Amino acid sequence: MLVGVIVLLALSVPPTLGGATKYTILLSMKGPGSGNPFWAAVEKGARDAAKAMNVNLVVLAPPAETDVQAQVAQIEDQIAKRVSAIVVAPTDVSALNTTFDKARAAKIPVLFVDTDGTWAYKATFIGTDNKAGGALGGKFLCDALKGKGDIAIITGVMTTQSIRARVEGARESAKKCGLNIVSELPADSDRAKGQQVMEDLLTSKPTVKGVFSANDLMALGAAEAVKARGKTGQILIVGFDAIPEAAKAIMAGQLAASVAQSPSNMGKFGVENALKILGGQTIAKRIDTGTVLVTKQNASQYAK
Repeated sequence: MLVGVIVLLALSVPPTLGGATKYTILLSMKGPGSGNPFWAAVEKGARDAAKAMNVNLVVLAPPAETDVQAQVAQIEDQIAKRVSAIVVAPTDVSALNTTFDKARAAKIPVLFVDTDGTWAYKATFIGTDNKAGGALGGKFLCDALKGKGDIAIITGVMTTQSIRARVEGARESAKKCGLNIVSELPADSDRAKGQQVMEDLLTSKPTVKGVFSANDLMALGAAEAVKARGKTGQILIVGFDAIPEAAKAIMAGQLAASVAQSPSNMGKFGVENALKILGGQTIAKRIDTGTVLVTKQNASQYAK
C-alpha cells in the first residue's frame, strides 16, 4: 500500500479536449496539503482547473518532503496505470530522473512545478523565481536594518532546489548591502525545528537583529522562540510563502515580512499546460508565477 495522500477527482461531464478521450492528470506534490497551506493551495488550484476543463485529477504526496522513495513509488504506480500527464513538485532535483525516464518511455509528458529539476526532457517549469524572492526578503532586512548588523539564515531542506535558491538570493542580497551573516542553520522546513534553531541562536548569537527563513513554518517557529525570550519586535524575522498564519503574525508584529508566491497558480497552470501539451500545443519552457513582499501594509490580503 502506497504511503501518501491520494485524492481522485472524477467528473462525469464529457471532456472538452481530446474527443472521446478523458484525460487523467497526476499532481505529485512533495508534501501533503493537509496541515500545509502552501500545498493545500497548489492542490486547490489544480482541482479548480481540472473541474473547469473536465478532466480527472489524481493528487499524491509523500508523508514528508524528504521522502523521495515514497514519491518515486507513487509516480511509478501512476505511470503503470497510464496516467495522461504528470505535474510534479519533486522532492529532489535529480533523484527522480530514472522515474521520469519511465514516463518518457510511456509517452507521458512531465511538467515541473514549484521546484525545478535536472531532467533534460521536462515539458516546462512552472513556479517562482526563488532566488529573486530570496533577494526580496534579504533586501527588506537591508532596508530595515540600514545595512548594518548581524543576521542569520534558517534554511530548509537544502537538497531542494527552491530552498537553495531562496537562501542564495537572501545571502547575496544581505552581503551586498553590508549585513553580516553570522549563522546559517537548517531546520528542514519544520516549525518545531525552526523554534529550536532560533532558541539556540538567541543563546549562541545574541547580537542577531534579523533572520531570513526559507519558509513560513520555520519563521513562525522562530517567532515563538523570540516571543518566549520577550524579544518580539527586537529581532526582525522574514519568512517565505505568506501563508495565512504568517500574514496574521505580520499584522500582530511577530513577523516582519514574508515573500508571497502564488501556489494556486502553480497547480492551475500545471493542469492547464498539461492539457495544452496533450492537445498538441507548444508551451513555454519556463512559466513564472511571481513574488510579492508582504508587510504590515498588505498582510491583510493574505490573512484570509
